Amino acid sequence: MKRKRFSEEQIIAVLREVEAGAKVAETCRRHGVSEATYYSWKSKYGGLEVSELKRLKALEAENVRLKHIVADQALDIAALKGVLAKSSYARGQKRCGTRDERVLRA
Repeated sequence: MKRKRFSEEQIIAVLREVEAGAKVAETCRRHGVSEATYYSWKSKYGGLEVSELKRLKALEAENVRLKHIVADQALDIAALKGVLAKSSYARGQKRCGTRDERVLRA
């Protein structure tokens, strides 16, 4: 994974510097970044404060954790359904089809 050269706090500081009235080209040259990088930072971090950024990062980390939990549960459910289907066939019970078909046959 590529190492980040600037922390989020430094990026926000560069954005604030330009908002305070400095020229974009001059600020980018001083900090050693391209103008394209500046504008991509602006689209991503524009309008954020450092505290808001930390909260955003915490929420993203929690979201990733929750997605992993949901994926694990989905795998568990699929495995249990597979075991139940195999065990019902092993006992000699024939499945009648979907729930709707069973209702129509009754």
